Amino acid sequence: MRSAFRPGDVRELILTFHGLGNTPSALTSDEQHVWVPVEWFEAILDALPPTVGRVTFDDGNVSDVEHALPILARDGRVASFFVPAANVGKPHSMTEQDLVRLHGEGMVVGSHGLRHRDWRTATEDELHEELVGARDVLAEKLGAPVEEAACPFGSYDRRVLRAARSVGYRRIYTSDGGASSTRAWLAPRTTIHRGWSLERWLEFVASGPSTDLFRSAKRLGKRIR
Repeated sequence: MRSAFRPGDVRELILTFHGLGNTPSALTSDEQHVWVPVEWFEAILDALPPTVGRVTFDDGNVSDVEHALPILARDGRVASFFVPAANVGKPHSMTEQDLVRLHGEGMVVGSHGLRHRDWRTATEDELHEELVGARDVLAEKLGAPVEEAACPFGSYDRRVLRAARSVGYRRIYTSDGGASSTRAWLAPRTTIHRGWSLERWLEFVASGPSTDLFRSAKRLGKRIR
């Protein structure tokens, strides 16, 4: 199998958070599993090597603005926030003003689709709505282009990737875990969850990016299915 990395590539570890602080009562058990205390976020960010580590947020939760943004700004870190466009302004979700604030403070705002649905099972019209319609909605609210997207549920296949390329996304993020190349168009991320203790996460992120052949093979399988 050909390596996902080429000579001269710079490896990075990209982490994903889905919500911080007190969990809203409406969350499902799966959502609660990836919602972590603010103290976890701050400790993990401190342990993450700044030259090879990046942070992203999915789902557009208002907790990301309330809790994460001040910590990121204090530490001089830039993060990416992937927002389902149809959720903007809903309870516990970011408002249009939140998006503008993130952009104004130098953060990246990207698309997480329109309605947070699985892109693999979407019809052609639905997929266009998720990739293009959502991007247009966010760009209008921001007054700036939206060039990156994260796959909801980490779900993608060859059809999804082909569609995302055809409409001009600069980079697509997954949830496959493992190391990424800074030059990669398809970028794997590692989701922070409660299945590990904070101590285990700190050890993991402090080690920085590493090559994982099993995860590389898994990503290849998704790209060709």
